[in-house]
Amino acid sequence: MAVIESPEKIGIRPFHEFDDANDTWPRGERPDAIRDAAREFRGRFKAQGEIHAVRTIDLVSAGYPTAFALAGAAKGLNPYINIRNRLVVVQFDDFDGQRRTLVWEPTVPEGSVEAPFYAQLLERYGEFLSEKVFAKYFNTVGEALALCGLRPEDVDYVSFDHLHVQDMRILMGTTEPVDGEPVPRPPFFPNAKFLCQRKEVDTLHSMHPMQWAWYVPHGMDKVIDDNLVLVDGDVELGVGVALVWTPGHTDGNQSLCINTPDGIWITSENGVCADSWHPRLSKIPGVRKYAEFYNREVVLNSNTLEDSIDQYDSMIKEKALADPNRRDPRFLNVFPSSEMESFRRQWPVVPTFVYGGMNYGEIQRAA
Repeated sequence: MAVIESPEKIGIRPFHEFDDANDTWPRGERPDAIRDAAREFRGRFKAQGEIHAVRTIDLVSAGYPTAFALAGAAKGLNPYINIRNRLVVVQFDDFDGQRRTLVWEPTVPEGSVEAPFYAQLLERYGEFLSEKVFAKYFNTVGEALALCGLRPEDVDYVSFDHLHVQDMRILMGTTEPVDGEPVPRPPFFPNAKFLCQRKEVDTLHSMHPMQWAWYVPHGMDKVIDDNLVLVDGDVELGVGVALVWTPGHTDGNQSLCINTPDGIWITSENGVCADSWHPRLSKIPGVRKYAEFYNREVVLNSNTLEDSIDQYDSMIKEKALADPNRRDPRFLNVFPSSEMESFRRQWPVVPTFVYGGMNYGEIQRAA
């Protein structure tokens, strides 16, 4: 078995509109260079056409420190908010005209609780609070796929914005038994290619102390890797679908970019709510004043801070790519892959505008 080092071998195309912008120095000139590159990419990307369909299904809601969610700017009594993880299913034509299915963010909670942050949360607050108060379960990945009429074997591509709290051994399967189990784990998605930025995979194999709390220990050890595709930067999967490299939150962070009947949507966990990308419109106490005081256009999701300036610029890139939202054009189509809840116990730290998902067209059900 061997990792796929060149995405071009399976029909995935790198693109280069952002190359010069990424290298712009000094950093103060980079946001404008990113906006110029985004205009160039948007024109070409939209001219290619739209996806067939996209569906968003709720998976799990998890506790998350309020201080991390909006860079310490939000003012509220509850030290924890909740963020909702959702599965996104996209169907599109590849560049040979074949209909393909991408699954984005198939988070498995049983693996996520092994990340040191959540493992320590469980130890500190006990199973009842951690599982019944901080967490709420909606669908498993298998159930979410079934709601679309799909089975795991129908999926062509699997990807995440980054690999925080992901145990890839559950999804990819293993070549040997792990964690004292008697047999190797079978792959959950037996026919899928796993699309990961090379830097993200490298991080899971060798974590810095600043990264440690959020990655599942040994989360990629002994995985079946012949379907692992290492990506370096920006790539297009087919008509209306791209993975845009958006480093900063993690070194290998990437954002899903899709062209729909309502224009371009982009999704990642660089922010946790619409307020993250639109702080001047925020009704959350402290957020608008924070952005005005520091003259910032966005407010970061700040649990790791691997490179805050890169993350800031990546959020500028996301805003420059996205179209206005049809329900409220003041907000752009930048959908958080883990979106802040509107639970009453979080008040007044609740999102000013809720996206709720991306839903267009009809997913083609499996035969």
